[in-house]
Amino acid sequence: MSIDGFVGRPNGELDWMVWNWDQPLRDYVGELTDPVDLIILGRKLAEGFIPYWAEAVNDKSNPDFAGAKKLNETPKIVFSKTLATSTWENTKLANGNIIDEISALKKQPGKDIIAYGGANFVSNLVNNGLIDEYHIFINPAAIGDGLSIFKSVDQKLNLKLIRSTPFECGIVALLYKP
Repeated sequence: MSIDGFVGRPNGELDWMVWNWDQPLRDYVGELTDPVDLIILGRKLAEGFIPYWAEAVNDKSNPDFAGAKKLNETPKIVFSKTLATSTWENTKLANGNIIDEISALKKQPGKDIIAYGGANFVSNLVNNGLIDEYHIFINPAAIGDGLSIFKSVDQKLNLKLIRSTPFECGIVALLYKP
């Protein structure tokens, strides 16, 4: 997220994000994703996310190589109103009511669920009270306008700061709980 609250430029561009992560930030993300046994995604993000990580696992020179295996092996559910079938390995589709689908997933035995998604998907999770922890990575950039996960919040969303972790590359990781 940018310091002014956007997760992408108006057309979803991510050219403002910090990509040269330092090792402590990579370790932090590894610790965050280690207890995850399910990834949920919106369709728009999945179209780039899943193929990227499928390729990264085959390229030892890719700085994301170390985490690629975990992301590929972890089952994924893509929320979509337009796709009828999934062409991605280890991925299922969900096209029902998001509240019912996520509530049912949370009741299943297992470890943590992590959500990756574009602004619309995450905004739906926020607006329906489906997020138990917010891990927000603030990039050292203001972009003035763009896509927000909080734009359509219709009532005050109270969050408690649990931890703030700054990294040398300029990113600050914030952990909030509702």
